[in-house]
Amino acid sequence: MKDILDAIQSKDATSADFAAIPLPESYRAITVHKDETEMFAGLETRDKDPRKSIHLDEVPVPELGPGEALVAVMASSVNYNSVWTSIFEPVSTFAFLERYGKLSPLTKRHDLPYHIIGSDLAGVVLRTGPGVNAWQPGDEVVAHCLSVELESPDGHDDTMLDPEQRIWGFETNFGGLAEIALVKTNQLMPKPKHLTWEEAAAPGLVNSTAYRQLVSRNGAAMKQGDNVLIWGASGGLGSYATQFALAGGANPICVVSSPQKAEICRSMGAEAIIDRNAEGYKFWKDEHTQDPKEWKRFGKRIRELTGGEDIDIVFEHPGRETFGASVYVTRKGGTITTCASTSGYMHEYDNRYLWMSLKRIIGSHFANYREAYEANRLIAKGKIHPTLSKTYSLEETGQAAYDVHRNLHQGKVGVLCLAPEEGLGVRDEEMRARHIDAINRFRNV
Repeated sequence: MKDILDAIQSKDATSADFAAIPLPESYRAITVHKDETEMFAGLETRDKDPRKSIHLDEVPVPELGPGEALVAVMASSVNYNSVWTSIFEPVSTFAFLERYGKLSPLTKRHDLPYHIIGSDLAGVVLRTGPGVNAWQPGDEVVAHCLSVELESPDGHDDTMLDPEQRIWGFETNFGGLAEIALVKTNQLMPKPKHLTWEEAAAPGLVNSTAYRQLVSRNGAAMKQGDNVLIWGASGGLGSYATQFALAGGANPICVVSSPQKAEICRSMGAEAIIDRNAEGYKFWKDEHTQDPKEWKRFGKRIRELTGGEDIDIVFEHPGRETFGASVYVTRKGGTITTCASTSGYMHEYDNRYLWMSLKRIIGSHFANYREAYEANRLIAKGKIHPTLSKTYSLEETGQAAYDVHRNLHQGKVGVLCLAPEEGLGVRDEEMRARHIDAINRFRNV
C-alpha cells in the first residue's frame, strides 16, 4: 500500500508505473457484519449507535471483472445510506447482497458475511478489467454510485429505470469507505483539479441526487424565477439544492433549524430563510395527528418571503414529519420532488390539496450517468462547490456516521482513507485560489 501511496503523491508517476505496482493481498475497509444484524433489535431508530456496528477490518482484494476498475481510495464521505446500513434500517443490506449474488457467477463475489460500505470516493485507478478503454491506471477520478447492468431495454432511456439498478456501496459490496474500492468503470468521472481529495469526494452522491431531483427533466425541471422550498437547506442534500437554485436563477426558500445553519445559507447567497425551531412550527399534534393550522401558518410565512407567491417546487427529503406541509404549501400545478424519508417512510398528506390543485409528486432516486456527469462538471468548473465541513480518519468512521445520524454535522463530512492528511491532491492552484472562500464556506461557520 505504501508503494501505491508513494506513486499517487509523486508528480512523475506514469500510467505504466501504476500498472506495474503489485496489488496488495488485502486492504483496510469499513464494514458491517452479517451476524450482527439483530444487535439493535427493540431500540428506537434514534438510539441505534453506528459506533457499535461499524468495524475497520482487513479484507481481501476482490476479483476484477470485465468493465470494472480497482481504485485506490484517497478519501470518501458519509451519506445517510451509510447510516441506514449501520443501523440495519429499513432492512439489512445483506438482503441486497444476497439478491445481487444470485445474478451471475461474477456478482456472487458481493454476497459475503461482511459488507464494505460507502457510496463516494476520490482516488486513483489501479487496474481496469477487460473491455475498458476510457480509463487507465493512474487516472485521478471520483465515482458516482449508480451501478447498472443495462441488459434490459427498460434502462436505456433513463438508466435509473434499469431493473438491475443498484446503489454502489449500499446495495453492492466493495464500497468507498476503504483503501481500495471496486467499481464499474462507467461510474468514474474526472476528479475536479482544484479540489483536495476529501473535497472532491464530498459532493458525489448528494450533488448528483440534488441535480436530478431539482434541475433535470427527470425531476422538477427547475427554471429561472421558480420559488423553491428547500428543507434542511444547509445539510448534505439541501446545501447543493440551494446552490443549484441560486445558480439557476431560482429563489430558494431555505428551511433550517438553527441560527448557525441560517447563516450558512446566507453565505451561499440565499435571502429567504425560515428557522423552523425559532418560529416554532409543529406540524404534528401527536404521533398520529397532523395540524393543518401549522401548514397554513407556514404557508403565510412563505408568502411573506416571496412577495405573496406560493411555492413552485418543494425539495423534499425529511419525509413523514414535513410531507403534509410540503403538499399544502405548493402552488396550484406545482411539484413536490422527494428522494428520501429521513424522519419516516410512511408519509401522510391531505389529498384534496393535491388532486384539486393539480399538484404533482415526483419520486427521485440518485441520478443517471449523464446527470451525475453534468453535476460533477459543474463542480469541476467552479459553478457549484463542495460543502465539506469536517474530515475524519478511517478509524473514526463510526463517529462520523453517528454524527450524521444525530444531525450533529453541517453539509457533508469526509473520511480520509489512504490520504495521510488533509489538503492533498490539488492540481490547479490558480482556480482554487479564485474559489477558496466558497470551498471553505462550511468549514468557516
